[in-house]
Amino acid sequence: DSVVAGNVAGDVTMVEFFDYRCGVCKRVYPIVNELIKRDGNIRLVYKEWPILGVESVYASRAAIASRKQGDDKYLNFHDRMMAARQALTPAVVMKMATGAGIDTARLKRDMRSPDIDKVLQRNFDLAQSLKLNGTPSFLIGDTLLHGARDPDTMLNLVREARKKG
Repeated sequence: DSVVAGNVAGDVTMVEFFDYRCGVCKRVYPIVNELIKRDGNIRLVYKEWPILGVESVYASRAAIASRKQGDDKYLNFHDRMMAARQALTPAVVMKMATGAGIDTARLKRDMRSPDIDKVLQRNFDLAQSLKLNGTPSFLIGDTLLHGARDPDTMLNLVREARKKG
């Protein structure tokens, strides 16, 4: 159900639960990218968890639906939405999708798919089972991390996960 970034065959998996409207998620995004570049052996799994309202849900539905046009399109679109500083209205989301090379007519059709509902429900169920209480939240190996951290702290958690195997 989820896009994998970084090294898809990495020896440590980091799962990120995020919301496109979350300011802390947007601030931690470049930190996570730096971590992925510095380590090179992290498998990063994105989990859309739209908990901040209707615009969040719309943006997540669009992102998940964009995968039907390729994970590369999703990653480009994801980058754009994480960098956005304006409200993620439907018009803004569609403009970003166009900029990411996504066919927006197809995207709008795909967003209505019951498959999108299933992905979001599984993400919500997983977040609930992990007792998450906000975004961003990370699962690095078997360590749960709430909120943003600096790259060195996150890298240390990756190293600990690697030691545990």
